[in-house]
Amino acid sequence: MNRYYIPIFILLVLASCSDTSKKDIDVSNIKTKVVVNRFEQQFYTSTKETLPKLEKKYPYLFPEKNDSIWLAKIKNEQELYKKSQKVFGDFSNEKSQINNLFKHVKYYYPNFKSPKIITLITNLDYESKVIYADSLLFISLDMYLGTKDKVYNDFPEYLKQNYNKSQLVVDVAKAIADKYYRPKRERLFLNNCIIQGKKKYMLDEFLPMVSDERKMGYTKDQLDWAKANELPIWTYFMEKDLLFSSNSSLYKRFIADAPFSKFYLNIDNESPGRIGSWIGWQIVRSYMKNNNVTLQQLLQTKAEEIFKKSKYKPHKNGN
Repeated sequence: MNRYYIPIFILLVLASCSDTSKKDIDVSNIKTKVVVNRFEQQFYTSTKETLPKLEKKYPYLFPEKNDSIWLAKIKNEQELYKKSQKVFGDFSNEKSQINNLFKHVKYYYPNFKSPKIITLITNLDYESKVIYADSLLFISLDMYLGTKDKVYNDFPEYLKQNYNKSQLVVDVAKAIADKYYRPKRERLFLNNCIIQGKKKYMLDEFLPMVSDERKMGYTKDQLDWAKANELPIWTYFMEKDLLFSSNSSLYKRFIADAPFSKFYLNIDNESPGRIGSWIGWQIVRSYMKNNNVTLQQLLQTKAEEIFKKSKYKPHKNGN
């Protein structure tokens, strides 16, 4: 009898251990095309003689008309270029992930057209890791070389922990999601948490098989801390009357990128930053679980209504 129960037991264990949304949809019949132009390969192997041809092919990447500037850049950034080639190779794995992402985006937004992907090196411009401009998608490969790479030694830990190639598709999904959902910052802290929750829920739909820690940009330990402390965090927000506060400092304390969240307690150094975004995500997930609405309807629904109808109850000790 035991042999019949073992596979079921394994399935149950796997189901309980996974932190992904588990809401994958069938996108096998959705047609998308992923075109990747390896600009960095063409640029960093250019010479004085071949550079003009590249300038004509990519005029939008050459704002300066001084070839000496570009030739110096080619020489000075060879280390970044060589590292990017070692990390990404032929880019086939990333291309496959992005193609799956495009299919999911097109499922929810049928008019979505796959942008042409341009890979490049931006000399560690961390604010421009991914730029989506309708027909073009620029990806800075030098921002995904691996957390421990020495080129990131001057970056704070909370930023460089996401400079891995596993985060590339997440950042692409975020850039695309930002096109379809462009909210303005609101006055109330709770509303801003829910805005961030909506953004994270879009990642649930676009990247259903990607882990919560990658979608949140947390390490496993940080996500475990958030889960284990969900009830105390919520209790703190309630007891301090923060949820319906319009104090602008709350955004920096609990939503903006930061090494930790600022409760002004001993637990601060243990906490990850952006914990308000994580709470907002749980509220939105609860709302979608308890209400039959589409993704588009969710994005148009006011935060107050989402909170009231979410039936959100923080989990105790991560359970």
